[in-house]
Amino acid sequence: MTTATAALTKAGIRGFGFWKSLAVTLPMALLTAVFLIGQGGTEADPFGLAASAVTWLGLTVAFFLMLSTGKTDRIRSILFVLMALALVYTFMYEILTARGSNIVTDAVAIQGGVPFCHLVIPMIILPALATGTIIFPGSLLTGFASIAGMLVLWLGTTLVIGRGWCSWVCFYGGWDEGFSRLLKKPVIRNIPRRWTLFPWAFLLFIVLTSALTLSSVYCDWFCPFKAVTEYGAVNSALAVVQTVIFVSLFLGLVVVLPILTKRRTQCGLFCPFGAMQSLTNAVNVFDVRIDTEKCASCGLCIRRCPTFSIDAESLRKGRTLLTCTKCGQCVDECPRQAVAFHIKGTGAGVRPNLARVLFLYPAFLVFALMGGGMFAFAIGHLLRFVFTGSVA
Repeated sequence: MTTATAALTKAGIRGFGFWKSLAVTLPMALLTAVFLIGQGGTEADPFGLAASAVTWLGLTVAFFLMLSTGKTDRIRSILFVLMALALVYTFMYEILTARGSNIVTDAVAIQGGVPFCHLVIPMIILPALATGTIIFPGSLLTGFASIAGMLVLWLGTTLVIGRGWCSWVCFYGGWDEGFSRLLKKPVIRNIPRRWTLFPWAFLLFIVLTSALTLSSVYCDWFCPFKAVTEYGAVNSALAVVQTVIFVSLFLGLVVVLPILTKRRTQCGLFCPFGAMQSLTNAVNVFDVRIDTEKCASCGLCIRRCPTFSIDAESLRKGRTLLTCTKCGQCVDECPRQAVAFHIKGTGAGVRPNLARVLFLYPAFLVFALMGGGMFAFAIGHLLRFVFTGSVA
């Protein structure tokens, strides 16, 4: 490393020392403990208490390591993938316990027994404005994943981290994230930029067709995650076609393409919710900036961005695209540390460590709020199974 490069590196993002990291971690540790207690961590069940303690310790250590190592994405990615796995187990268990099957029947839909999913949000807006009703067969206030509860969580998260939702909160995103990390090098390197426009066109299609039909078109026909959550009964030719579409989209966009490209293809090239969420980055206070004076234009950030959110033009301008999910991979991997989390209204490269911590606090808090309960639930069941042979 040259003297000039070393000087630039020292001026960029770096980990805090042990004591400073510990001091910044302590308030987070307290807040995550409050979240876990609020989600049932004080129940008089030794397995539940142990699971909550393990979850709290894991989250606390992870946040400390983010601070002390200066690495955001590496640690976030591990937690993000684990949350996706914990969600599937928690979801399946809750559904099977409540109704005995993860098949959505007409009776379940009529009774509002379908957990609300954030991917539905783009589809419900126009029908709600036009008819005053929500075109989703879920419960407004009660039950697992109520409509009101999920909408409040989505709105609050959107206000503080924008499309950061897609790399810190989306309990589906960990699936394509995990598969995208399996190979050391991509097999498919070049994906035409025009494909990044597809989610916007698909969003428009989904919004309009859902408004015209007063139905959740994406859920009925295009959701890849039906393959790992709940689905309609396969009892007709139409249902067979739908199931084939769901499974094909999951295998193609969530498994195969992420492995081959090392990119989050479902998130970056397909998801209409992600496209809608990108618009919130325009008003969110946090973004990722590139210090053009430090940047060597090596293009590493363009090649590594998992959601195709940096191109040559945005790199020249020193900023990411509107679709940035604030995962932190470009920040972690820039060899000259020219990329940093940033607070809008301040200059590029101004106190990058402070900007990073100010972003990490709300991002990690929302992650802990969303994932903490699922982690504790899954770990508690695992412990109970190991020691008793049953999860009940």
